[in-house]
Amino acid sequence: MTRPSSLEPAVDSAVSEFLQPALIVDSDHPAVRAHAREHAGPSAEPREQAVALYYAVRDGFRYDPYAIDLGPDGLKASSVLRLGHGWCVTKAALLAAGCRALGIPAKVGFADVRNHLSTERMRKTMQTDVFFWHGYTAIWLDGQWVKATPAFNIGLCERFGLKPLEFDGRGDSIYHPYDLSGNRHMEYLAFRGEFLDVPYREMHADFERLYPQLPRLDKASFEADVAAETARPA
Repeated sequence: MTRPSSLEPAVDSAVSEFLQPALIVDSDHPAVRAHAREHAGPSAEPREQAVALYYAVRDGFRYDPYAIDLGPDGLKASSVLRLGHGWCVTKAALLAAGCRALGIPAKVGFADVRNHLSTERMRKTMQTDVFFWHGYTAIWLDGQWVKATPAFNIGLCERFGLKPLEFDGRGDSIYHPYDLSGNRHMEYLAFRGEFLDVPYREMHADFERLYPQLPRLDKASFEADVAAETARPA
């Protein structure tokens, strides 16, 4: 069906809102803009730029769910560049910020998931395998919003026996329900919505209530725990 022309200005206006910098999706930060330009590649085609940026964020920054800072500065997209690592929310914020810096509308989205990729320390600390406020990015490409999830870097996927999550800019890229061995991996329980910026106050309140022991994880090494738990017998 052809969209009535009278609706076009409203649609354009709604999409263009997601080009604006925000507190956490700080697409106007010089380091974010430089990273986006460096990794967008030579193409001027938005889909190809977004795909290139997705892989730069997915594999250029290791996933670390132990080092979580829920303050605005800790959550900022630019902080991932400074630290060299992130978790699902901050890596989604960086991808969104990079897209906006390139003139591609992008949002940050959230879902509650049952995640079977975690360490024994993480399961004991959180006392659940449900991860609330799992972050992803929604990107406006070819007239539609598509989901992209750049959290798990390829090295982590290889250690845990997961199929790396690919993104082609045409369809949603969300986590597989099973790993390469047929074991449960990720179950999406509910989608919370997609936003201009990370609703960090609400997230912080939920984390304090649901995961009161979470700050203890920052004193441990996620990489060391992963290495120990995925080590192959000699």
